[in-house]
Amino acid sequence: MECVRIPSREEFRRALVQKQGEQITEKLAQATVAICGLGGLGSNIAICLARAGVKKLILVDFDNVDVTNLQRQQFKASQVGKPKNIALAENLKEIAPYVELESFNEKVTEANIDKFVKDADIVCEAFDNPEAKSMLVNEVLEKYPQKNLVAASGMAGTDDANSIKTRKISRHFYLCGDGKSDVTKGLELLAPRVMVCAAHQALTIIRILSGLEV
Repeated sequence: MECVRIPSREEFRRALVQKQGEQITEKLAQATVAICGLGGLGSNIAICLARAGVKKLILVDFDNVDVTNLQRQQFKASQVGKPKNIALAENLKEIAPYVELESFNEKVTEANIDKFVKDADIVCEAFDNPEAKSMLVNEVLEKYPQKNLVAASGMAGTDDANSIKTRKISRHFYLCGDGKSDVTKGLELLAPRVMVCAAHQALTIIRILSGLEV
């Protein structure tokens, strides 16, 4: 049987410093991010943050992997039917074995939201349901006004990917997307466009944690 060697924690750190620089790497290594929703946005955001060396990710989703998810979400065909939080945690550990994970197979509600976000430096909204999006944004802004929140609005359809932007809505609230397309209106969901929006969210989170967003 072939023995697979996993790079050490220090080897991973040195590789990150080589590509990202010491300052960014060290700040990310102290951060905790809560990702609410692990679909096309959340699964891609989680992988970006884990690759960048974020210390801990809090993963929250109540859904199971469906075959239709494989078109744009970071799951494998062998994981169809498995809870998304468990499947994504498995994949993240293959990519970034030293990332700390706290994983919940639960629906985020007004009653339980504190459990998922209170210990996070940044909250990332990655739902595809408009009501769930609004609830999370409103609850975080009201209960945790000093906590940074990165949300998304508009990544469906076939418009130019350059129409997806990041806007700073208020001091601690950032919104990524085109601001108009809605998946509930029957528009196409194309993997590259969804991933562009996810990349905007992940980069915004990294910039905030690194002190590049003020």
